[in-house]
Amino acid sequence: MEKVADIASDIGEYIRQQRSNAKISLRQLSKLAGVSNPYLSQIERGVRKPSAEILQQIAKGLRISAEALYVQAGILDLPTGGPVGDAIRADTELTERQKQVLLDVYESFRRENAAAKPEQAATTPEPAAESKESA
Repeated sequence: MEKVADIASDIGEYIRQQRSNAKISLRQLSKLAGVSNPYLSQIERGVRKPSAEILQQIAKGLRISAEALYVQAGILDLPTGGPVGDAIRADTELTERQKQVLLDVYESFRRENAAAKPEQAATTPEPAAESKESA
């Protein structure tokens, strides 16, 4: 039970930070997200743990990735992709669709390169051993 309270507190704090970074009041976010002001306040204080649907509405209101909120809430596992993926997800200039397209392209290149590595190893000739006669 304590773990659920920690997750609710963590997601609430994360939402509060994102709202503060966006310079949006609690009342403005509640209107943008389509949730009541008291309910949003309870989420931010860690009293309530929002559903995935409510998180999606809040993410839309904050203009951030719903995926980021899902990860914070423990609904999704932390995405892979390292610093490039993190940078794409964090970019506030891109829409969610643009972010997803970039991530898909990036991941396809990574998979392609990973698949090519075994082929390269098989076709790359090994360096010739130095001949004792030439020494």
